[in-house]
Amino acid sequence: MTLRQRLDTVFHATEEHNRQALLAALPARCDGPFLDIGPHRGAMTEAIAARVSPTETHAIELIADHLPAARARGIQVIQGDVDDGLPYPDGTFELVVANQVIEHVRRTDVFLREIRRVLRPGGVACISTNNLSSWHNIASLTFGYQPTPMHVSDEVIVGNPLNPEAGEAHEDLGRTHLRLFTQRALVELAGHHGLVLRHAETVGYYPLPPALGRPLARLDRRHGAFLVCLFSPVPAAPEPRPGAQREQTADVPAVNAASAGLGAPLSSNSPV
Repeated sequence: MTLRQRLDTVFHATEEHNRQALLAALPARCDGPFLDIGPHRGAMTEAIAARVSPTETHAIELIADHLPAARARGIQVIQGDVDDGLPYPDGTFELVVANQVIEHVRRTDVFLREIRRVLRPGGVACISTNNLSSWHNIASLTFGYQPTPMHVSDEVIVGNPLNPEAGEAHEDLGRTHLRLFTQRALVELAGHHGLVLRHAETVGYYPLPPALGRPLARLDRRHGAFLVCLFSPVPAAPEPRPGAQREQTADVPAVNAASAGLGAPLSSNSPV
């Protein structure tokens, strides 16, 4: 087995480890509809639905060719581009999941704002993505290589000879990575759009296999391969009482990215 083949095997094992970590991080039950953004052919959507037992399972997918397979799994999936927003009413979903999606999105402000809009009060959004600050990305830059998840072309993967996909075309239109996040950047941007961080972890320690990477990612919580973050909507401000003095509103602090993201109750394994 060549080095590139070995790295490819480890990377796919790390991706599967990330999917299992995402499932484990989700609430035990979803007492309402669930939306999966970017379900591909629906295998992970089906696994999430089996895990949390939502009242309904919905999805929005960019690539039309993937829709029949997702529908065959019983998913209520529509075609759409999330850069244009989410075509659902306000407060529709108890759970929204976007696994390995936000890195493909150009209009990330629209993306996060729309997730906040379609969530019910007290609902949960789970966002998982590549970690820009992972050690394998840092090492790539040290050697003058392009970090493997940071694409520079819509047509071909270039810039890192150790990338198992170097020289290959992207599998389809939706595979190009446009925006990569550190955990801090994701938390602050989500907070800016009204989403409070509730749980964060990094998963995998590529290029080590999951068996070795799992304990290292627990010890070093900033440099794992993937991010898994859970957010909830910032509660709406209460309506002012009739006859209340206007001056009272000046004493209410505004919710900003720092207070929403960094001041939220975090799990013990969050490095932020």
